[in-house]
Amino acid sequence: MLTARDVMTKEVVTVTMETTIRELAGIITAHRIGSVPVVDSTGNLVGIVTESDLIEQDKSFHIPTVISLFDWVIYLESEKRFEKELKRMTARTVGDICAREVVTVTSDTPVNAIADIMSTRKIHAVPVVEEGKLAGIVSRIDLIRSMAD
Repeated sequence: MLTARDVMTKEVVTVTMETTIRELAGIITAHRIGSVPVVDSTGNLVGIVTESDLIEQDKSFHIPTVISLFDWVIYLESEKRFEKELKRMTARTVGDICAREVVTVTSDTPVNAIADIMSTRKIHAVPVVEEGKLAGIVSRIDLIRSMAD
């Protein structure tokens, strides 16, 4: 049975929380990748950023609908969602836009389990972590290559 160890990309392109959005865009373009793990100075996985996170910066800004009643402002939509959207659109670094809750696997995770995770969670890449350190990444193309071999 194939495992993550057999199909993962071991030479992983990574960024840090301090990487600028412009640098991230250049990395994604140059390497033709859709997901980039975010690591700290010791190589621990701390997040992941995707091309979708970058695209959100260019989307139209939606101002939430509010009602003013007796000197109160009542949001008809989630105020927290508005703040999150505003933060993403004005982001300057990877730390401003990356997901910090990352679905990960270990080197021994079977390929069929990884396929289930990707399909169920609708994600395109899963970092492989050993003792908190990034060991590799399995993307959809890695799974497809394993089928062709």
